[in-house]
Amino acid sequence: MEKTLEFIQQNRERFVEELFELLRIPSVSADPAYRNDVIACAEKVADFLRSAGADAVELCSTSGNPIVYGEKIISDTLPTVLVYAHYDVQPADPLELWSEPPFEPYIKKTDLHPDGAIFARGSADDKGQFFMHIKAFEAMMKTDSLPCNVKFIIEGEEEVGSVSLGGFVKENKKKLQCDCILISDTHIYSSEQPTVTTGLRGLSYVEVEVEGPNRDLHSGLYGGAVPNPIHILSRMIAQLIDDKGHITIDGFYDNVENVSGEERAEMNRLKDNPEEFKKSIGLRGVEGEEGYTTLERTSIRPTLDVNGIWGGYTGEGAKTVIPSKAYAKISMRLVPYQTPDEITEKFSAYFEKIAPENVKVKVTPHHGGMPYLLPADSKEFLAAKDAMSQAFGKEVLPYRSGGSIPITALFEEVLGAKSVLMGFGLDSDAIHSPDEHFGLYNFLKGIESIPRFFENFSK
Repeated sequence: MEKTLEFIQQNRERFVEELFELLRIPSVSADPAYRNDVIACAEKVADFLRSAGADAVELCSTSGNPIVYGEKIISDTLPTVLVYAHYDVQPADPLELWSEPPFEPYIKKTDLHPDGAIFARGSADDKGQFFMHIKAFEAMMKTDSLPCNVKFIIEGEEEVGSVSLGGFVKENKKKLQCDCILISDTHIYSSEQPTVTTGLRGLSYVEVEVEGPNRDLHSGLYGGAVPNPIHILSRMIAQLIDDKGHITIDGFYDNVENVSGEERAEMNRLKDNPEEFKKSIGLRGVEGEEGYTTLERTSIRPTLDVNGIWGGYTGEGAKTVIPSKAYAKISMRLVPYQTPDEITEKFSAYFEKIAPENVKVKVTPHHGGMPYLLPADSKEFLAAKDAMSQAFGKEVLPYRSGGSIPITALFEEVLGAKSVLMGFGLDSDAIHSPDEHFGLYNFLKGIESIPRFFENFSK
């Protein structure tokens, strides 16, 4: 381990320069105009894996973007760790809100990152984080200290729902067989209080439509006598959550995990600071389900949020119409042991139930994902906790994240292996937003932690 860490220190500047090469490639999966850049990024990732010492490196074709695969098998008697990540990134729009062009990476010091942070689209989500694994693997290979087998699967469609990944995993079950999956696509609570993510929420995402008259109507001729779909949709949405922050959908909480008082107490050791939380996002006050802290509301409790709402005329100037239809997009974050199918069905039934008779409603399900839980007494968690404690020199606590990574549930179902969510970003890194960044300190601590995880897990 000493030689591995020495190699990392000696090569840290080169690691950053090489990461910049990846960040300059606009691998935006959502926009077909960037298709060639996505392919170029996949090829670059494959080149880095080969130079780091991986064998059998290939670009695996899918119905969408290629998946980069590589491996290093040193003994059939040793455990195997599968590293999962994604090389695609979110669109950079709105470009005018970036301080510098999003695909021209640079380093700048900030209050949270006094050693500097790398600013670029994809720096934290997920190029900077998966590149830590490639460089940690290189360090172990160059110092002849790799303690177990390792496989890499780095996809190019995570930001558009991992459309091709599920089929690929099922078709390549034998090839991907492993003892655990290691993922760095989450964040720590803070650099002063490192954490290992033990839970992720699932997701049910729907689009709703309320239809009134058979065409847009003149608001002067018809106003006051006909149902206005925007008014009705607004009232229906208002009925979905009561004044105590409780979701009113029939049976919504039937299968919600009952988190023990001991685990809630352990979770709240993270010292939730409501004032700092409000300040960080420019709010005067917080709200949520009564009886739970902000930490609990954003992790162990299910939620319902309107992500978009529209209808009628929204262009420049005035157009006095009563719209024929109104729409909204609604997401529900789920906790163990809720399922997307269950919640989508219950939402649809309730939405139709509360609709007035003078309109028609339609619910269209979109994508969903299962929640995920890694027990805090598992071998996988303890290996990660000890690795990060050694690297940061601080106690590491378990942390439930409010986000979703649907592939974790599929990995467990198909490969029979648990996923270790060992991320190193901060929730303030502006992922998916202008001026996304990733701290140099966090980047280096990640590279230092990963070899320790391999060593701990191998024991």
